Amino acid sequence: MYRSAQRRSSTPRGRNQRTVSGRNKRIIAVLGTVTVFAGIVAVTQVSSANDQLRTAAECVAPSPGSTAEGGVTTTVTRENGREVRHHWGDGQTTIEECESGTTLVAAPTIECPSVADKLPEVPAAARTEVERNLGLLEKQIEEANNRLANSVGQGGPNFINNAILGPLASKRVATLDRIAIAIGRVAPRPRGLDELATCELVNRPGNNDGGGNDGGDNGNDGGGNDGGNGLEILANSCDDSNLDDHDGFQVGNRCVDTQFGEVGAAANNPSLLITEFPGEVGVEEPFTIRVSTRNLVRDRFLAAGQGGYYVESSLLNEQGLTRGHFHTACRMLQSTEVAPDPAPAPEFFVATEDGGGGREPDQVTIQVSGMPQSGVAQCSVWAGDGSHRLPMSERANQTPAFDSVRITVN
Repeated sequence: MYRSAQRRSSTPRGRNQRTVSGRNKRIIAVLGTVTVFAGIVAVTQVSSANDQLRTAAECVAPSPGSTAEGGVTTTVTRENGREVRHHWGDGQTTIEECESGTTLVAAPTIECPSVADKLPEVPAAARTEVERNLGLLEKQIEEANNRLANSVGQGGPNFINNAILGPLASKRVATLDRIAIAIGRVAPRPRGLDELATCELVNRPGNNDGGGNDGGDNGNDGGGNDGGNGLEILANSCDDSNLDDHDGFQVGNRCVDTQFGEVGAAANNPSLLITEFPGEVGVEEPFTIRVSTRNLVRDRFLAAGQGGYYVESSLLNEQGLTRGHFHTACRMLQSTEVAPDPAPAPEFFVATEDGGGGREPDQVTIQVSGMPQSGVAQCSVWAGDGSHRLPMSERANQTPAFDSVRITVN
């Protein structure tokens, strides 16, 4: 149920009362190149924050379809010049990973200070130039992360600092200076932007401390709590949202204070469609499904198998678009006359986030490893926010972001 602003005992939040959340930080995740189904993976032992690894008695085999060929839990491919990360089984681990405390980890990621939220109000006359350079800053980070991913094993201990981080800082200094000059032509020139030039290398491991949410305070912005997949929970309430409160009516660009999070305007709500699939395949025959998404920024995934399920509120980016990923599942139907049993795990399941997506529709290819028996398979695709809920829509009569097809297996 919605919690009306009128029912609150505290003073209503104004737009200028909210602080800038860490969710505006631009983090472009980079993983080492891993070929799907090729078994070329890096598995690194990582102990939890509290050194509380599961015991062998707690380790169970992952459900069907929750790992790729070779038993890995995360694979990476390249599509249209970007890295696509596939999280098999939403973060479930193999018995071997569980018993040893190992898990597939991401390669280091370059993280830079955010700039847009540090600027004063940009005059209209300078806005075009400032936005162009803000976009250039993002491109520089992306290029540096691509260089990082493609140079694994190269150079000595100072290679990353000298060949990647150093040049990146120099580029950012020049770009930040252009931003300051553009504003300074028509308004007071901002000071101290060069302090935002230095970036750092961070590791984003794929395991956490067994759940990440200590349960002690569900009303804060999630600071310091691990939501799975090594990601800090950005928000689990509307305290830091810059949107007005939802009042129970079918109105978008509001934040629902029942910890659902931010819901966008109807034109910005995610949609999804399966655009290519085979009508018929053989038993155990691999096949592909093409998926198109719109208004879904695929940059947020908290591993459900590691405590990231429903622990974070839905979040919109600066353009009012949902941040998250999408899921693909295929299951064999025992009957086409009655609704199937929802409990059994599907024969195939994967969650995909690749840093792509946006207002314009695009395409992602999913590699399905095959179905185990003859009959009718149902393959479904649906969007998820960062914590796996189907994204909310402005109105109740909007079709959610999902699609299903049936495939004959002979």
